[in-house]
Amino acid sequence: MPAAVLDVIVLLPLGVALALALVPRPAAEHWARPTALATATLVFAFTVWTAVAFKTGNAHAGFQFTSYEPWIGPLGIAWYIGVDGISLFLVAMTALLFPVAMASAPSRGSQRAFYGWMLLLESACMATFLSLDAFLFFVAFEITLVPGYFLIVGGDGPRRAYAATKFFLYTFAGSAFLFVGIIFTYLLVAGHEPAGTTDSFNIVALARGASHLPVTDQELLLVAFGVAFAVKMPLVPFHTWMPDAYTEAPTGVSMVLAGILFKLGAYGILRWGVFLFPLAAVRLAPLALTLGVIGVIWGSVVAAMQRDLKRLVAYGTVAGVGFIVVGFFGFTSQGVTGGIVEMVNHALTTGALFLLVGMVFERRHTRSLRDLGGLKVAAPVLGWVFLAVVLADIGLPGLNGFIGEVLVLIGTFITHRWWAVVATSGAVLGALYLLWAYQRVFDGPARAVDQAVHDMTWAERAAIAPLLAAIIFIGVYPQPLLERIEPAVDHLVAHVEAADPHFKLPAKALGSGKPSVPAGQAVDLPIASTKAAAGTGEPSRGAPGARGGK
Repeated sequence: MPAAVLDVIVLLPLGVALALALVPRPAAEHWARPTALATATLVFAFTVWTAVAFKTGNAHAGFQFTSYEPWIGPLGIAWYIGVDGISLFLVAMTALLFPVAMASAPSRGSQRAFYGWMLLLESACMATFLSLDAFLFFVAFEITLVPGYFLIVGGDGPRRAYAATKFFLYTFAGSAFLFVGIIFTYLLVAGHEPAGTTDSFNIVALARGASHLPVTDQELLLVAFGVAFAVKMPLVPFHTWMPDAYTEAPTGVSMVLAGILFKLGAYGILRWGVFLFPLAAVRLAPLALTLGVIGVIWGSVVAAMQRDLKRLVAYGTVAGVGFIVVGFFGFTSQGVTGGIVEMVNHALTTGALFLLVGMVFERRHTRSLRDLGGLKVAAPVLGWVFLAVVLADIGLPGLNGFIGEVLVLIGTFITHRWWAVVATSGAVLGALYLLWAYQRVFDGPARAVDQAVHDMTWAERAAIAPLLAAIIFIGVYPQPLLERIEPAVDHLVAHVEAADPHFKLPAKALGSGKPSVPAGQAVDLPIASTKAAAGTGEPSRGAPGARGGK
């Protein structure tokens, strides 16, 4: 089980999606929903086991539960997956949000198509978060476009075809930069491989070789990677596909698009951009920070101008993206950790908000803030749950949004003070537009049509309960997340600092203790050779059939 658990997490939903496509239509239509929900729940169970069994402490900063099988041997391409503190809770977040989104989906259209595409999308997202081979990462990253397109176009929005096409073309164009960046990195790094090893798309091999490239080459490659990930996030000014896609998609699909798909871009810039090209990341950090704070301010201002409730939540994600980028490029242990926690928190709160907006629309058949008001009179539970999620999103102490925002702001303030100050003003604007939207929808006088709506059903309460539980748990007791995230983040920050002799972080910007990784995963840090780290390393490059365990 330990060595194969990640294989199961990735391949189980893929296998069931293929089975649904091959089963005769009548049977598939009947069994699609219960089968998909059972599969997603089982994946969640495997993910919980992985999180509990994940080893903590500075001696375990590397990848765990690694699985390696050669795929295209002559090119050094392999099925190589693993998880560390940076990706662990993104995988857990994906495993939680997909069954909630599936359970919340109304029964319209082809059941086989909807749940089949959702399972394929879950598999591709898992593979993207877990891939340690650049070619495998690109394949998984690209596969997400296909189910994403069909899930958007399969909704009932009036402009769904336009939104789906725009989503596909923008993200596909961005991925072209990623493909070029990966290929050029592979070719340029090939000349810097140690003697006796083979060329590889392995993330550690690429990072070792990339450190010897000229600074200009590193910067150009980081820009290529960064454009692809900025479109996926989406970061201003690459965000224009996002409002239409989020608004026109069905409720469950909007939850996944905002909660998970944009995290693929944010995760990619940290895992593949910063890790492969840390020197270039330091040099280009002012540009990234500037785009981040522009996103925070611009997203909040534009969200406040919206009169469609779902579109308001969609534009709010632009501000969330900017906040995460600010944390990442502060290059402190606190800031990067806060950015990762914010990715998890954003998935929970934004996913819950889209779910609640869908419930409002099901009752009133409108999302216009001009036509909504006083819903709390007839639906008090819906009103209180909506308020709780809004408070979590704006960072109320005791709820999940608080710890992430505090870590991002403290960490960024240490190294880039004025960017942190501007980002703080954006957080205040976020509170204003979310509370204003809540007041417009649930407070005020209730008209006859508003008084006729019904409150949340028990099924709806059960669907949102896991998200609320996670929101409260992280807000009250974030330590289980932090103790698993921090060693991997400390390893990354030390890697960034080692890449540039002129970039020295103050002691308070670093984590406690020195992180260590197995020999096969070390790039420029002291190599750990303890028993605790043994068995979690990268398989030897070019060693066919090598396989890493826990």
